[in-house]
Amino acid sequence: MLTTLISTADLAARLGAPDLAIVDVRHELSQPDAWGAEQYAAGHVPGARFAHLDRDLSAPKTGRNGRHPLPTPEACAAVFGRLGIGAGTQVVCYDQQPGMYASRLWWMLRWLGHDAVAILDGGWARWIAEGRPVATAVPPPGKATFTPRASAAGAVAVEAVAASLPSRSLLLLDARAPERFRGETEPLDPVAGHIPGATNRPYAQNLNPDGTFKSATTLRAEFGALIGDRPLGTVVHQCGSGVTACHNLLAMEIAGLAGTKLYPGSWSEWVADRTRPVATGS
Repeated sequence: MLTTLISTADLAARLGAPDLAIVDVRHELSQPDAWGAEQYAAGHVPGARFAHLDRDLSAPKTGRNGRHPLPTPEACAAVFGRLGIGAGTQVVCYDQQPGMYASRLWWMLRWLGHDAVAILDGGWARWIAEGRPVATAVPPPGKATFTPRASAAGAVAVEAVAASLPSRSLLLLDARAPERFRGETEPLDPVAGHIPGATNRPYAQNLNPDGTFKSATTLRAEFGALIGDRPLGTVVHQCGSGVTACHNLLAMEIAGLAGTKLYPGSWSEWVADRTRPVATGS
């Protein structure tokens, strides 16, 4: 069972396996409606089905629950069944390169008790660069039955985050770019800055220059320097909308630092209530 990463060579060797479900999660925040689906239609890993970040991996927005609200377990189960994911399925997911969208699906599956999910290291960009096979045929919807189960992958609600601030009982790791964290720019949300007390760990720092993940040893050292001897269960990841935060969760899992949690609403939910405190600077 693969639970973190799979290499392009290993995926190529497994193509066509009956217990394998491949999911294409390519997405572009600046072109959210059609870009990913268009890229998928132009070419994808053979056998892959497409999952849309907004329509499949997010719940409807209310204006107060962030840009990519977490769906209910029942809604997730229906989507996962259509993607061909059932008990015993090895899932492989990928996006255009760094895993920022694929890691959202990785975390959601683990949240609902399905640990056999891995991200294609280097993503579509590496697959194409190596001349791996490409298909345009769209497989039919899967007919699997996905049954959500309890797991150790925890989600933390906004109320718990707010309650933790006076005592700093939770360590918030913010995966956004440094300039967004500092409040110097904010291209997506109405307020710039960060949750008071949060620590910045941009998700891009998890990667080598070629878009693959750094080694477990390197990641363990880097995250260890941030969290010190704090219990892993008190580390909570967030970003702009609960997507790139999952990249840091995955990186910590690769490093052997399991048991951290996700704040799915993240900054976009936090600032939907203008009475919540905001910090700027580093």
